[in-house]
Amino acid sequence: MLFPEARSVLFVVRTATTLHRLLDAAPALAGDRRIRLHVTLVPGSEFEADALAPLDGLRALQLPWEEATQRSFALILAASARGELHRLRGPLTLLPHGAGFSKRMPALPDEPGDGAPAQPEGDAANGLHPDQLLRPDGAPLARLHALAHPGQLERLAAHSPRAAVPAAVVGDPTLDRLLESQPRRDRYRHALRTGRRKLVVTLSTWGPESLLTRRPGLPLRLATELPYDAYQTALVLHPNEHAYKGRFGLGLDLTPERKAGVLLPSPYEEWAALLVAADCVITDHGSTALYAAALGLPVLGAYDGGSELLPGTPMARLLEAAPRLDEQAPYVRLLERVLAEHRPESVRAVAADAFARQGNAVGELRRRLYALLDLAPPPVPPEPEPLPLPTEVARRSPAPSVFALDGEVDADPGGDANGAGDMVRVVRRPVSGRVGDHLAAKEDWAGLRHVQSAGLLYRHWDGHAATASVREWSAGVLAAYPGCRTAAAVLAEDRCVLRVRDGGLLDMRLESAPAGVDPVAALCGVHIWLVKRRAAVPAGQRVRCEVGGRRVVAVLQPLPDAGAGPG
Repeated sequence: MLFPEARSVLFVVRTATTLHRLLDAAPALAGDRRIRLHVTLVPGSEFEADALAPLDGLRALQLPWEEATQRSFALILAASARGELHRLRGPLTLLPHGAGFSKRMPALPDEPGDGAPAQPEGDAANGLHPDQLLRPDGAPLARLHALAHPGQLERLAAHSPRAAVPAAVVGDPTLDRLLESQPRRDRYRHALRTGRRKLVVTLSTWGPESLLTRRPGLPLRLATELPYDAYQTALVLHPNEHAYKGRFGLGLDLTPERKAGVLLPSPYEEWAALLVAADCVITDHGSTALYAAALGLPVLGAYDGGSELLPGTPMARLLEAAPRLDEQAPYVRLLERVLAEHRPESVRAVAADAFARQGNAVGELRRRLYALLDLAPPPVPPEPEPLPLPTEVARRSPAPSVFALDGEVDADPGGDANGAGDMVRVVRRPVSGRVGDHLAAKEDWAGLRHVQSAGLLYRHWDGHAATASVREWSAGVLAAYPGCRTAAAVLAEDRCVLRVRDGGLLDMRLESAPAGVDPVAALCGVHIWLVKRRAAVPAGQRVRCEVGGRRVVAVLQPLPDAGAGPG
C-alpha cells in the first residue's frame, strides 16, 4: 500500500442537513494523509434530494449504500441515527444535526408507527430518543455520541441509560465555525452590499408549524415595509424546504421576495455567513436561532405555538425571553426599540445552555475520533474553517428595480429665495402592490408596467458616456412614456444628468457625499423636490436630501440643451 497506516473513514449522509454538519466537523480529520474518506447516502428520507449536492465541487469519493454496507471502515461518522445504520461495519460516531434538541421527534413516512410519540409527550426529543440510538439487539448504536452540552447528556441518560453510555460532551463544530468567522463580519456585509443598513434575517424551519407555513407573507412584508436605505432583509430556510421544492420550485415561490431584494442564501455556508453579518433575527422554533443567540444577536419570536417545541429546552426558553413580533405594530418602530434595548449577554446566557466547550469543539472531537482510529493525531492543531464570502447570494438577489417613494419637503425659513435651505426626506421601499406618492423605476430593467407608470425613470451609464448620448436617451424616454416627469442617467457615485419634463437638462452632483450613499436615493429626493417645486432651477441650486438617516447635498446646474424632444 502507498500509505501502510491508511484508515478508511465513511461519512454517512441522510439529508442535506446531515451532510452540512459532517462538513463542519471535517476539520477534526484535516491534515492527515493516512485518512481515506468516502461518502455514502443512506436511503429512506423524503428529503434526500440533492443531499450530496455540496460535494459536487469537492470531488469526494462516493459509495453506493449497498456497497458501503459490504465494506469495513476504521471510523464512521453520521449526523442522524435514522436509517439502517446498524448494517454498517465499523465504530460509529454520531453527531447532532441541529442545536439544542428542542423539537419533539416526528414519525416520518419511512419510520414505523402511527405518528404518535414513542414516549410521553414532552420527552421524545428528536435526536435523543432511545428508539433512534439503540441497535435491534438493544446495544448502543454508536461508539461515540458527541453532544454539545452536559444538559443533553443528562436528558439522554434520563430517557435511556444504555443509549447514554457512549455519549460525551464535545461542543458544537457548527457554532465554532460561526465564532471563527466573526472577524470577517465586515467583509461579509460588504459582499452582501449591506453598507450601513441593518440586516434583518428571518429564520424558518420546516413543517406545518414553521414560520413560512404559518406566516407566508412575512418576508415580503418586511422587505416592502422597512425603508430600503435603512434595512436589508434575508430569508433563511431549512434545508428540507430546499429539498422538498427544489431550487426551481422554491425560486418560483419566492419570486416576489427576490424582486423586492430579499437575500435568499443557500442551505450550506451562505446562511451562516448571513447570520454572522446580521443585526437582528426573526425566528420560529427552529434551532438556528440558538446560533444567533450565541453570537449575541437580538432575537424576535414569531412562533405561534404548537406541539413540536419541547418546553423547558433552550429554544423554548429563548422564545419565552425574546420580544414578540407584533403583526399589528409598524415594523420600523418595533425593530428600533428591540435594537436599542438589546443586551447581548442576555441571549448569550440562554445559548450557553445549548453549547458548551465553545471554540474547542473541533479539537475535542479530534481527540476522541483518533482514539477510535487508534492513531496518533497530526501534530498541527485543528481549526474550524471560516465561512467563505457570500458573493453568490448577493448576485442572485440584485437590488430592486422599482421603488415606491414617500417624501417630505421642508422649506428652511432661513434659506434664500431659491430654496437653498430646502430639505427632502425620502423613503424608498421595494414595490409590491403598494405604491407611494411617487414611483421610481430602472428604465432598462424594471417590468414594462412599472416603466410606463413611473414618474422617475433612471439608468446607470458609463461615466464616460457623451452628454449628447444622454440628451438623446432622456428625450426619447420622455417621448415614449408620458407619465414620466424625470429621466435620469446615473454616471458616477456622485453625478447624475437629469432631463425634467418642461424643465430642461440638469447636472446633479453630490457634495461631500458620505461613503456608501446610493446616488439613486439622492436622485429620488431631487425628483420629489422638483415635482413639488415646479419652477425653473437656478444655477448652483442646493437640495439637501435625507435618506436612511444620512444626509447628502445635491448641487444642480442647468445644462445647455441640443433642443431635441420633450423637456
